[in-house]
Amino acid sequence: MSKYFIRIFLGLLPFLGLAQSEPIDLQQKDTVEYKDPYGLRVGVDLSKLVLSFIDEDYTGLELVGDYRLTRKLYLAAEIGNETKEQSEYLGNTLLYNFETSGSYIKAGVDVNTYTNWYGMNNAITIGGRYAVAGFSQTLGEYSIFETERFFNPGFAAGSEPNREFSGLSASWLEFVVGIKAELFANIFIGMSARLGFLVTNTEDEHFPNLWIPGFNKVTDGSNFGVSYNYSISYFLPLYKKSRNKKPAASNEQ
Repeated sequence: MSKYFIRIFLGLLPFLGLAQSEPIDLQQKDTVEYKDPYGLRVGVDLSKLVLSFIDEDYTGLELVGDYRLTRKLYLAAEIGNETKEQSEYLGNTLLYNFETSGSYIKAGVDVNTYTNWYGMNNAITIGGRYAVAGFSQTLGEYSIFETERFFNPGFAAGSEPNREFSGLSASWLEFVVGIKAELFANIFIGMSARLGFLVTNTEDEHFPNLWIPGFNKVTDGSNFGVSYNYSISYFLPLYKKSRNKKPAASNEQ
């Protein structure tokens, strides 16, 4: 019996030697597969809802959305409608009041500059938009300064109140900086600051565009405008993409 085991042991020696010749990897490799969610995020601008509630001269609604293309790149868009009434005074004299009403759409991209831990989907973004708006303005009461009145020069009421100027349009570029944080599972809160540059501005020769939906106030002699956005949105995951966790850096020199 002992001779039988000795023969088996001697027969296995070449295979044992071959196994020992293979190097032993003492550094464990991470083969866990990680997946990032991809999908559509839609929401609403809270600031316009709040302003519509507290300001009787303003009504507005803006829907926001983005779609994740890569780990860092998102397609983004906003669509909205605004109506705003404004008045301009000189002392106690009403110079004019007007109401602007119209819709706009903005489309572009956002790039996430924030590196998340696995399982997190927060974002600090920079991006850009191209925006277009179509709207109308109604000039209500207004005053005209008359110098021909010898004894009492001053302002006289305009002769054509409630005159409407329709078919107005504008387009502009926006530089956008924003953040989005996941408050609960798939529920995000966000805010952004936007610097717009007016590209086109079609207006009536009798009354300039003093306020543009989506762009806000138009400053005389400047094409720049500033706006803000405060949103709450829901992320609808459609699929996931795999990615491997980055291997740890070697300590060998």
